[in-house]
Amino acid sequence: MRALEPGLRQGLAALALELDDAQVGCLLDYLELIQKWTKVYNLTAVRDPAEMLTHHLLDSLAVIRPLRQQVAQRAAPAGAPSAVRLLDVGSGAGLPGIVIAICCPDITVHCVDTVAKKAAFIQQVAVSLRLPNLRGVHARVESLTESYDVVSSRAFASLADFAHWSGAALAGQGVWMAMKGKHPDDEVAALPAGVEVFHVEQLLVPGLDAERCIVWMRKRAA
Repeated sequence: MRALEPGLRQGLAALALELDDAQVGCLLDYLELIQKWTKVYNLTAVRDPAEMLTHHLLDSLAVIRPLRQQVAQRAAPAGAPSAVRLLDVGSGAGLPGIVIAICCPDITVHCVDTVAKKAAFIQQVAVSLRLPNLRGVHARVESLTESYDVVSSRAFASLADFAHWSGAALAGQGVWMAMKGKHPDDEVAALPAGVEVFHVEQLLVPGLDAERCIVWMRKRAA
């Protein structure tokens, strides 16, 4: 995977994202773990290393700056930043949850998946890469009792289903971060009255010729 380092660094520069050498190494080690586990557990359909770089790493890295901006805005009224908790729903191989945990060590990241082997993989990544802020959770999101400041998903479900299933896990002033392809107008129109979209952020993923966006949502004030 070290052969992908120049491409990763070019992608980081295009995303205006500054990571230290340890974080860059961690991302490459993570890709190697995906490749290793996929041979046995079929974590992802993407097998080509160069494709894994664009479709997995860079696609997930594109959300880091927008996420940091949202976190900063959330912390601003209170003065000093508070500890932020993020739940990644239907995390699969840990995308984008593990990437967020690597890039944002100040954010506690829990990745929930109903498939035991995927949650186990995330736990293994947390141990192997020494990520104390990362945890894999084998459960249905509806059964979780903890609350989170940000609840994220990547190609997980419709916006309405995502909000419905994870609503109890979202803190009162929290936000949903839904990674989508093209602008999902029909899904936005189908959202229930208690959920509002406050921003749709277009993303440019280096090396990926496809539309990407983040749909930011929150609970509508009563």
